[in-house]
Amino acid sequence: MAELDIADVFNAAKVLKDVARHPRLIGPTKINPEAQVYLKPENLQHTGAFKLRGAYYKISQLTPEEKAKGVIACSAGNHAQGVALSATANGIKSLICLPAGAPISKVEATKALGAEVCMVPGVYDDAYAKAVELQKEHGYTFVHPFNDPLVIAGQGTIGLEIVEEMPDVDAVVVPIGGGGLIAGVAYAVKTLNPNVKVYGVQAEGAPSMAKSLKDKERVHLDSVNTIADGIAVKEPGDLTYELCKEYVDEVVTVNDDEIAAAILKLIEQQKLVAEGAGAVSVAAVMFNKLPVKGKKVVCVVSGGNIDVTSLNRVITRGLVKSGRDCTIGINLSDKPGQLSKVCSVLGDLGANIISVQHERNSTNTQINGCTLRVEMETRNNDHIKEIKKGLTSAGFEVVS
Repeated sequence: MAELDIADVFNAAKVLKDVARHPRLIGPTKINPEAQVYLKPENLQHTGAFKLRGAYYKISQLTPEEKAKGVIACSAGNHAQGVALSATANGIKSLICLPAGAPISKVEATKALGAEVCMVPGVYDDAYAKAVELQKEHGYTFVHPFNDPLVIAGQGTIGLEIVEEMPDVDAVVVPIGGGGLIAGVAYAVKTLNPNVKVYGVQAEGAPSMAKSLKDKERVHLDSVNTIADGIAVKEPGDLTYELCKEYVDEVVTVNDDEIAAAILKLIEQQKLVAEGAGAVSVAAVMFNKLPVKGKKVVCVVSGGNIDVTSLNRVITRGLVKSGRDCTIGINLSDKPGQLSKVCSVLGDLGANIISVQHERNSTNTQINGCTLRVEMETRNNDHIKEIKKGLTSAGFEVVS
């Protein structure tokens, strides 16, 4: 692409040398036993996400006149904090437009990094419109979250680091929202070694780039719905779309349950906290959405700024998806001793009962029957199958 040159990526690496963290690869992990899976943990980056790289490089390249006027951005998450930190570090004023419903923790984090915050009634699109209005009014430089060649070059430094540390890497798996991260990584990796596969991953509820590449034109989604809010983008940028079309080998999607399971896997196995957007790359490899069997693979964990108030719900979803938490419904004859027999079978099979709900008035049972719903801790999905088989063999009717 004429707007992006590998020299920009190398220059960005030089600028970011003493600014950004350069987290080493972690692995091999046990995320997928059929592949050598490594992690690039950008969740350990300053501000908790990769966004710092592109924002800082963009701001560092402004003219003295542009720096004097300051910068403006629109974001409810990682980009806001990346711009705030980068502007403050360069002695530049920054104004961030945030939708009124943005989490208080993210608003306060942005302020703490030195930015002035403008709360805008409505949603992201309203905040974006306000940012454009203020930019024109005051002459600020708009720092786009993804569709800017300098921002893309900054994100591309992750690709340089991966290839430098692991020259024999077979594939790199990258989350996609608007496409700035994967555009930079794919461009850098493919320029240095065209044989490396670069795969993108989107949330099933926000597949704007996947659909755009399939339809061979940029697509605007009417709505997005996913726990991976950091990549819930309705339309990719024109520059990122063109770069992905040329340099990305395949884009797949993962659902919210798979994302939750990946977050849980990273916490338990690697002691890493990832947000939904950061874990989609791991989810794709965990659930065999990509052809990585027997390959040396690097998953970019792009961020770790998950809202702690939602972490418990995400972990619960991950436990269910991974077969670690299970609720089974059993139809019983309503007579003494039945509950103890069920508990005996479950105990013998190694299930740990969490709760029991006894329903006598269900329309799905016989008049002299009842339904027992048992929530239990289990080892995995194979264990659940073993438990259901054991209950059936003992003469009980398993209904769910």
